[in-house]
Amino acid sequence: MKADRSRHLFTVAVAALSVALALPTLAFGRLPQEDRALLAASQTVATTAPAPGAVQPDALTATATDPSSLAADLAFMREEEKLARDVYTVLAQKWGLRTFSNIARSEQVHMDAVLVLLDRYGFTDPAADLPAGSYADPHLQELYDALIARGSVSIEEALAVGKLIEQTDIADLDERIERTDEADVAAVYENLRAGSVNHLAAFEKQLSGRIGPSSANANRGFRRGR
Repeated sequence: MKADRSRHLFTVAVAALSVALALPTLAFGRLPQEDRALLAASQTVATTAPAPGAVQPDALTATATDPSSLAADLAFMREEEKLARDVYTVLAQKWGLRTFSNIARSEQVHMDAVLVLLDRYGFTDPAADLPAGSYADPHLQELYDALIARGSVSIEEALAVGKLIEQTDIADLDERIERTDEADVAAVYENLRAGSVNHLAAFEKQLSGRIGPSSANANRGFRRGR
C-alpha cells in the first residue's frame, strides 16, 4: 500500500513538471507560484519514496540501470543544469535581456527535478553548498569560464551561448534517455528535454531578429569531454 502511494506521488510530481516545462519560454515570468508547487511535490516524493534497494512488486521483472552509471549521469545533469542557470543569470545581469532571466528561473526548476532523483536513489548531490559559477566537475568549471567570456563579448554572442548550451543539453539528455532503464528517471529526462527545446527556440528567435535567420543557424560550437 505504501509503495503504491509513493509511486502515485512521484507520478503527480512528474506530471507537474511536465506542465511547467511545456509552457512557452516567454511565459516563465508567471512561474514563481508554479515553481513552488512543483518544489512541494518534489519534496513529498523525496521523503515518501521507497528506500534504495527496497523490494517492489515488480522487482523481479524490472531491469535496473547500473547504480554507478545512474549516479554519474544524474550528478552530471544536475551540474549541467546548474551551469545553464548560472550562465544565464550572469548574462541577464550584463545585457538586461528578459529571455535570460526567464530561462534562468526555468533552469532552477530543472535542477530541482534532478535533485529529487538524486535524493530518491540515495546519491550524493555534487552541487550541494557550491556557489553560482562553481562546479565539482572540472570540465564544467572550465566550460563555464569559457562561456561567460564568450557571452560577455556582445549580446549576439550571449544569445549564441544560450543556443549552444541548449543544443548541448538536448544531446546529453538524449544519450541518457537511451541508456536508462528507470521509468521515473526517463520521464524526468524527457520533460527536461522538452524544456530545453523551448529554450532553444527562444534563443534562435532572438538571434534571428538581431542578426538574420542564416547567421542565427550557424553554430560555432564547443565539444565536451563527456
